[in-house]
Formats: sequence, structure tokens, C-alpha cells
Amino acid sequence: MYVVTGAGPVGYTVAEQLAEQGHRVRVLTRSGSGPEHPLVERIRADVSDPSQLDQAVEGAAAVFHCIHGSAYRASAWAAELPHAERVVMDAAEAAGAVVVFPESLYSYSEPDRIMAESSPREATGGKRGIRTELLQARQAHAATTVSVVAGDFFGPRVKTAHAGERMVTPILAGKAVQFIGATGQPHSFTYVPDLAAAMVAAAQKPELWNSVLHAPTGPAVTQREMAIAHATAAGVAAPKVSAVPGWVLRVAGIFSTDMRELAELLYQFERPFVMDSAASQRLLGLEPTPLPEAAAATVQWWKGSAAG
Repeated sequence: MYVVTGAGPVGYTVAEQLAEQGHRVRVLTRSGSGPEHPLVERIRADVSDPSQLDQAVEGAAAVFHCIHGSAYRASAWAAELPHAERVVMDAAEAAGAVVVFPESLYSYSEPDRIMAESSPREATGGKRGIRTELLQARQAHAATTVSVVAGDFFGPRVKTAHAGERMVTPILAGKAVQFIGATGQPHSFTYVPDLAAAMVAAAQKPELWNSVLHAPTGPAVTQREMAIAHATAAGVAAPKVSAVPGWVLRVAGIFSTDMRELAELLYQFERPFVMDSAASQRLLGLEPTPLPEAAAATVQWWKGSAAG
């Protein structure tokens, strides 16, 4: 039996893949959401509350901790994420379960170089520093953990992402697409089903526990190329693509907290931002889904979602 906390794009996909493999799954969310499957038990629970979590985790082989902050702000992350992760790790340790975390590239302190599993993760300040501190806390905790790093998400159910609804919705509507930073810099995008598959595989390989892995991620592409791939998959004309310059967001950040939080990560889109997952792919026995195939599945989900 496996436990999944959260039913966003990552948690939902992890639970779905586990159930399809024949495993029993408990999905813990405040709303009781998650995949509808005979092997999936959906439980309403606040995973930051030890009294609610301990019983739900009992008997689990692994816990996939897939919740995130309530807002895309450093203050919300600092207030919510460390406590929730500590509660989950405490419960998992007591249950003898490994905790598998999806992780971002935010903590990488030399992002201008290709980021591999051995690259330094010592970024400080803001959201980047919080991710660094979370990784350090996992390493220091007595629980067994494994973190699986991904680039920017895309794929079915991915809405609030740079390659999510702000890209796919206008493409399907035949409209122009506007990104941030630059449209011509190489950038690593991770297909969420590939991240989920890596997390599931890592949970089942004790020799990889207490490490940081990279989710199988295809060759870096530009934001323009990502838009064209999805337009091709949808059978529509390539959209007109533009970008909001970084200085515009930085000026807007003087007056808007949301813009300031977004501008903090502009370096990821103004310069090459590339990860290498070759070593983890060998260890996990996995390969990234080719972009045309991933884009086709993404477009198919969006069309189905709109029809529904």
C-alpha cells in the first residue's frame, strides 16, 4: 500500500500510475479528490496535522509527498512547507516508510551550467533558499527519503505552469502566446508522467534511497519550440510567440508582490536553463517521453478537459 499526499498534477499522476500497476493507494487531500479507481482510497485529511496523518500512513511502504504551498510566495512556502514535510517525515519514520519528494531546480546554485545530480544545491534567499533548506532538512531527518528533481512541468492536468494553460489555451484558440524572459533560450521542461514514473521507480529501489535523482527529461528546447510542438500536436498553425521582457516584470514587482515573486526566477528564462538526467535514467531504467508524443497526450487531455 502506498500513500500520496496531494492530488495536483504530480500527486494525481503518481496515484494513477501506482493503481494501474496493481497497488493499493491512499490519496490524502483536504478536499477528498484524486483518481477514481478501485484501488484508490481518497481520504480527507490535513497532512500537516500529525493526529490525522499517523493513522493514514500506518502500513504504507512509501509516502509520495506531493503538496505545495498555498501561494507562489516565499512567505507562504516558509510558513507551510517545512512544517508539513517534518510532519510527513515523522509519520513515515514511525511507519517504516520511505518518503519520495518531487523537487525543483530552484536550489541549484550554478544554474548557468548544465545541472546534473552532482551539481551544487546551495542557493540562498527567497523561494530558492527555501528549497535548499528543505533538501537539507530531509537529509538531516531520521526518515528515509529520496528527492526527484524536475524542470518546469508540462503535460496532462498541468495548468498553472509556463507550459500550462498560458500556453496551451491560446494555441487551441488560434491566438498568440506570450511567455516571460526570452523565447529563444534553451530550457528544460519535464513531462509530469515521466516525473511520476521516476518517483514510483525510486520508491521501489532501496539502493537509491537517501539521494537526489533527476526525473527523465528530454533535450532542452526553447519556449518557442515548446509552443510549436503543441501546435503541431493539435493540428493548428504555429502561433505567434512573444515574451514580456524581464525589466517589465522587475518594474511591476515594485508595486506587485506577485510580479516580484515571479521576477525572482527570471534568470531561468533569460538565459539557458538546462538539466541533465542521464545518470538517473540509467539508475532508474527509464527514458523521457519524446516531445511529440508528450505534446500529443497533453493536447488530447486539454481538448477532453474543455469538452467536459
